[in-house]
This record gives sequence, structure tokens and C-alpha cells, in this order.
Amino acid sequence: MINNSESTPRVSVIIPVYNCPDYVGQAIKSVLDQTYQDYEVIVIDDGSTAETYQALQPYMDSIRYIYQQNQGVASARNKGIEMAQGELIAFLDHDDYFLPNKLALQVACFDAQPEVGIVHSGWRRVNAKGEVIKDVEPWHQVPTLNLEGWLQWMPILFSAMIFRRNWLDKVGSLDTQYKQACDVDLVQRLVLANCQSSWIEQVTVCYREHERNDSLNTLVQAKESWAVRKSFFDKKNLPQSIFNLEKQCCYYTLVWIAWRLYTRGYLAEMADYLEKSLSYTPDSFTQTISKWVNSFIFYGQEYEIPVDLNHLSQSEHWQQLIIKFINY
Repeated sequence: MINNSESTPRVSVIIPVYNCPDYVGQAIKSVLDQTYQDYEVIVIDDGSTAETYQALQPYMDSIRYIYQQNQGVASARNKGIEMAQGELIAFLDHDDYFLPNKLALQVACFDAQPEVGIVHSGWRRVNAKGEVIKDVEPWHQVPTLNLEGWLQWMPILFSAMIFRRNWLDKVGSLDTQYKQACDVDLVQRLVLANCQSSWIEQVTVCYREHERNDSLNTLVQAKESWAVRKSFFDKKNLPQSIFNLEKQCCYYTLVWIAWRLYTRGYLAEMADYLEKSLSYTPDSFTQTISKWVNSFIFYGQEYEIPVDLNHLSQSEHWQQLIIKFINY
């Protein structure tokens, strides 16, 4: 709801929207239905068609709305931050939706830990109809959200996070050169600047998986994921403890990218990224192949995407990769 009192809202919820008439109403309503009520809703329409604008009409009295020519999600989020009045910034993608106690839980965490600049949580994967697929609880893998934990796992979902505004002001805006990886880039900058993070060990948001998810643009996701990771470790004067993580973090980033490409049928590109990973592993031929396979199986189980190892091992690109590896 718009805070019409003399005091400013505590939380600003920023919803960038682009051509999403089917889901954006539920996203907004999920904020309006929060048990915690000291917030404002800022909707940045990034050049949507009239159909999306019509879907927003029932909520116009409850939101702050601005339209801009299409410039991408990073630009839309930056505009929302610029407009925000709250000391806490929550992002909500136009096809996701909050569970009712999200803001209450995370604001309470900020109150209990004044030194914390990021509060993160779990999320629920749902399908296009909102039916549950699986709950994701990343704190089991990353119990401590320090710099090392972030770099090794990057358990990022913007809709599951809330940020202190002063930290966003400190490190600067989201980088508009990235279509998909602006969130990873921002978190890397925040944690490198010693912004502390904390978990709410509960699921607070639903992440909707459907045929128009931006993440399905896998080639862009792959390119940007690697560019963001490489640019981080190319920074000068990194702490030695972080520099020591470069090979491990780059290796697993490349293997994760390769798995994502495999799931979308980009076997040639998959092989390219696996080949790049050879520069970051000291393991033997047998160990490396085993790790690749085990990683693919692990990611497949996490995302419930079966890995056909027989098809993979017999594919032309995998066979060519093995030959290259033997001669590496």
C-alpha cells in the first residue's frame, strides 16, 4: 500500500514489469496482502504493451507507477531505487509473488541485527499455475553467507532478498550492461565491500517457472554468468583469501554453465565451457571427467531435470571434448 502518512515507509518494494499481464497482478496483490504493512509498492513499467498497463489498472491507487522506454531489468530496478523512500529495499520480479509473512520476517531480522545489510531467505519453485514444484532452502549448503560462501555458491534470487538502502547507495547502481547477471554483479560488489548478510531460514517467496522466464535465454545467461565471475577475480588488490578461491570458484561456475547449456540442448557450447574449466582444475583426466558427471547429476537432482548420461557420453561434442582433454 502507499504510505500516505507523514512518515516515510520503512520498506520499498520494487517491481520491474515488462509484458507480463498474466502474473503481475498476483505479484502486486502478494505485497498488499503482507502481514507487515509499513511499505510502498513501486512498479516500473519497462516499455510494456497496453495489455500489461490494463492489468495494472485495479492496483493504481495502491502503487507508485512509472513508465519508461524499454531499457532492461537493471535500468528498471535502478529507477525504482531512485524513487524509493524506504530504508529497506525489496525487489519482486513481475512473475513471482511473496508469501504473506515475507516482509515481517525479514524486517524483524534487520531489527535484530543492525549490522546486516542483506537478509536472504528460501524460495518455493512453482509452475505457471502456481502449483508447488519444490522448496529451495540454500542455507543447508551455505550456512554462513560470508564472502567465501557467496562466491562458492551464489544462491541468489532477488525476490527472496531485502537490502539496506545505504549499502546500495554505497556500492552504486545495478550494471545495465547485464540483462540477466546484474543481480550477481551487485551482490559480489556488496559482499566485497564487507556488507554482511543473514539468513531467514524459511521460504518467503514463490519463484514461478514458465515458458517466458528470462533465465531460459541460456546463451545470454551463460555469457554473462562467466563475464561477471571473471571480472570479479580480475579485480586488483583482492584479499589473498579470496584470490585463493579463484580456481575453485571459476571451475564450478564453468561447470554449472555447462550443465545449464546441456539442459537446453546446446551441446557444442556445453563442451566449450567444460573445456574452459580445464584451466582451473589440477585434477587428472579420470578425476575431472568424474567430477563433471557428478556435478551434472547433482544439478539435475536439485532442479529435477534428468541427466541422460548414455546420450551425453555418446554425443559428438562430448567425444570431441574427451579427445581434446587427452591431448591437453
